[in-house]
Amino acid sequence: MSTFHLGRRAVLAGTAAAAAVAVLPMVQGRAQAAVPAETGYRWRNAVQGGTGFVTGVLFHPSVRGLAYARTDIGGAYRWDDRTDRWIPLTDHLGWDDWNLLGVEAMAVDPAHPNRLYLALGTYAQSWAGNGAVLRSEDRGATWKRTDLTVKLGANEDGRGCGERLLVDPRDSDTLWLGTRHDGLLKSTDRGATWQAVSFPAAPGATGQGITLLVAAGRSVYAGWGDSDGTSANLYRTADGTTWETVPGQPAGTAAKVPVRAAYDRHTRELYVTYANAPGPNGQSDGSVHKLRTTTGKWTEVTPVKPGGPTSDGGTDSFGYGGVAVDARRPGTVVVSTNNRWSLVDTLYRTTDGGRTWTSLKDKAVLDVSETPYLKWGADQPKFGWWIQAVGLDPFDSGHIVYGTGATLYGTRDLKNWAPEIRGLEEASIRQLISPPAGEAHLISGSGDIGVMYHERLTASPSRGMASNPVFGTSTGLALAAAKPSYVVRAGWGDHGNGAWSNDGGRTWAPFASQPSMAKSAPGPITTNADGSVLLWSFGTGNPGFRSADNGGSWSEVASFPKGAAPVADPVDPTRFYAFDTTTGTLHASTDSGRTFTARATGLNSGDTEFQLAVAPGRSGDLWLSLKWNGLYRSTDGGASFTKVGSCWASYTLGFGKAAEGASYPAVYMVGSTESITAVYRSDDEAKSWTRINDDQHQWGWIGAAISGDPRVYGRVYIATNGRGVQYGEPAR
Repeated sequence: MSTFHLGRRAVLAGTAAAAAVAVLPMVQGRAQAAVPAETGYRWRNAVQGGTGFVTGVLFHPSVRGLAYARTDIGGAYRWDDRTDRWIPLTDHLGWDDWNLLGVEAMAVDPAHPNRLYLALGTYAQSWAGNGAVLRSEDRGATWKRTDLTVKLGANEDGRGCGERLLVDPRDSDTLWLGTRHDGLLKSTDRGATWQAVSFPAAPGATGQGITLLVAAGRSVYAGWGDSDGTSANLYRTADGTTWETVPGQPAGTAAKVPVRAAYDRHTRELYVTYANAPGPNGQSDGSVHKLRTTTGKWTEVTPVKPGGPTSDGGTDSFGYGGVAVDARRPGTVVVSTNNRWSLVDTLYRTTDGGRTWTSLKDKAVLDVSETPYLKWGADQPKFGWWIQAVGLDPFDSGHIVYGTGATLYGTRDLKNWAPEIRGLEEASIRQLISPPAGEAHLISGSGDIGVMYHERLTASPSRGMASNPVFGTSTGLALAAAKPSYVVRAGWGDHGNGAWSNDGGRTWAPFASQPSMAKSAPGPITTNADGSVLLWSFGTGNPGFRSADNGGSWSEVASFPKGAAPVADPVDPTRFYAFDTTTGTLHASTDSGRTFTARATGLNSGDTEFQLAVAPGRSGDLWLSLKWNGLYRSTDGGASFTKVGSCWASYTLGFGKAAEGASYPAVYMVGSTESITAVYRSDDEAKSWTRINDDQHQWGWIGAAISGDPRVYGRVYIATNGRGVQYGEPAR
């Protein structure tokens, strides 16, 4: 897949499963406190099946069937062996804690099976909050939290490296935490408090710092990611106080960054995977080495050295990523390649301590029938990419799992592989549509996995990602209100950036043409009420374009406010609206998008984040969410707006079926009516609100989109930034 821009004010770019997040503002001006929620709402994921980067998987060494997974922006999960499902553990993190949905590292205590530790922090940038450590005595059912004074980077380069958090093998009360910019931290009270300790290496500019912590017998080893390839990058302590360079360690480009390590307690050998960059992108060289800890002898056991030729005349460049040892069979080890785009990544397995290796990809049979999107619009799925998380069940030598940029594959026989992803949903959702008619109640647009047509909410869409063309990140999604079978979409893709559907989103066709800037800056798109006109915007500073022949040709609309998101009137096909954030002006068109004129002014200038919504079935009934500047409403097509006094902050707003006896649609909002940012429903045109989520269902930042279901009263769909589509409905 190609490389995509990742959302508004994107901070990272990656491949089709980068699972990225835009720079998000913290709530300003008010403290967050709990507000009672309406009882009886049930919350579930609309099933997609993964769709994000699984950065770590950890089998508990002492308990059969117990495992944990971490993701770069979607929280942590516990495997429930009875139901074959992952149970989310961090959905309680709220709006102010959005930066904690990325899990940098996790740790378990072999001697105390119920203990679990998580190191949280998505970004280490100046605009992001500090990290935190969660500790649990009941496998993540409940938590205690310690806020750190340092930043972590679960969605930055190196996020697929080894666990940077470790319970000391000599003392269960002692924990170690490796950071990117602040060296090594130590806790002697099971994670309640942390102190910096002396470490031989000084943080560099790469933002990697300590890449892994692993126990080998009673010693602890630490990988260092800021080495230049000639200086030391692996250290150890035998007494928990003094750290020393590991003698004889490999050097050179292929061993520049220690990515992961695993210890074979039978042979007393430590296996370390290396690459010339931390990954998941940017690796082109790598190696695998083992250290016999009893003698200090190093041996290179690299399965295949990068750099060889490929059949198309290219170079087989890649690094090494995951590593896991078989707790039952001495000398049996699995390692993964990473960033191997030409020949596709694989797992190598050895049963003789690395003397010989077998590629498990070569005879693998992949069954993705449960998550068809993994075919990526092709006939057959790939074995995987971004493989840095590898786990080998300590109670079942045939059970291997590995994470990719989109899922978690598993096998029980080393040949047949299928996603082991039920319950783990990590998509970053950008757009939501709930059609008023047709088969699907939901169509979603996401970062990295384009558009999905959800014919069922309880199963991954049978058609996978919308194809013809396949998009990476979706940038626009809209339907014709009076003709809901007509849907349009826009996004980042290699074979076109816009498409239309005449069957409600089941099948698609690309626009016959597109404006030249669509390839480099695809933006929001909409269609008027009867589907006869399209308006397409292309980001800050760029003009809007109009098509009246279903994308056959396009013309620039000179009076359209540059960079604005177009919105269509749901009743009158001649009316469009657009909000200019630079001047705080609402612009409207009454000639089918040919020209726009300014209407209400002075609403909120200079802030690029807002949402303009139009009430279904009503012409000119506009609602403008201006974040902590409040919610505004116009009933005259944008000529004037009145501030809604029932809430002080509004981030996203949508509509659903009216309550029984009500004449106006139910209004759903992510916003603040008192002191907490939460999910609310109003059945009386926003005169009053009822909170409908609760403190255990918050999902961090949820400000991208919200939509009620026009056919089911009370059902609401929420776009999360890393936990997919959450939908709630009153329990019956």
